Amino acid sequence: MNKKKIRCYLATAGGVIAGFFIFVIPFWFMLVNALKDRKEANRLSIAFPESIRLENFTEVIREQNYMLLRAYKNSFILAFFSIILLILFSSMAGYVLQRRSDRKMSVANTLILAGLMVPPAIMPTIWVLQALKLYKTMPGMVLIEVALHTPFTVMLYRGFMSSIPVELEDASYIDGCSGWKTFWTVVFPLLKPVSATVTILNAVSVFNDFMNPLYFLPGSKNVTLQLTLYSFIGQFSSSYNLLFADVILIVLPMLILFFLLNDRIVEGMTAGAVKG
Repeated sequence: MNKKKIRCYLATAGGVIAGFFIFVIPFWFMLVNALKDRKEANRLSIAFPESIRLENFTEVIREQNYMLLRAYKNSFILAFFSIILLILFSSMAGYVLQRRSDRKMSVANTLILAGLMVPPAIMPTIWVLQALKLYKTMPGMVLIEVALHTPFTVMLYRGFMSSIPVELEDASYIDGCSGWKTFWTVVFPLLKPVSATVTILNAVSVFNDFMNPLYFLPGSKNVTLQLTLYSFIGQFSSSYNLLFADVILIVLPMLILFFLLNDRIVEGMTAGAVKG
């Protein structure tokens, strides 16, 4: 066995070990503590529980008049409409930015890159939402998420768009299709891999968003999944068993989505870089 193969095996083994410590052990820590009673969980030990308490999960669901179910509904609505708008507008923007190369597109590229670097301003955004009567509303929160994730999403679509042959569009124009019809009937169906990437990455980001709903969507009726963690941890006492059970229930939907779309994620992230 040559040195190159040995280095490859060592790098692979190192990656597996690092992944085990970074992902598997923290998840195991949360799981075992979610199955303990309050006293045992407050020790924050990684040991297996003396007695398994599955009722912790039902208790979390019943907490504060089934607040977790309202949070699931709000988070799913927020993620669904945010992703739909991101796919529609970012795919069109990425298409135009990739196919055109003039001064206007250079300015647009600069603005998009600035959106990746400049952090959002909380108070001015709240003032704008209040002026538009969108503060503390789901449509306003959807627009916030779309605005925050548009720059990165446009860059993904633009990179993937370079892997689509221009000749397909030329043939469509020859057949009499307009630019609008060409995009939706020829180009957009070919964007499924990157759309899957956009879906999982933005869904995880929106589901895990804690700060923005806290600022822009306050109120018990508008609670999202991450904000339910406040119910189980306080200044003077905490229920770590219920807290970790809540975290497990929050993580499960995105974990399932990740396993379903894992292959599409890799394909969508690498196609533009390899062929562009």
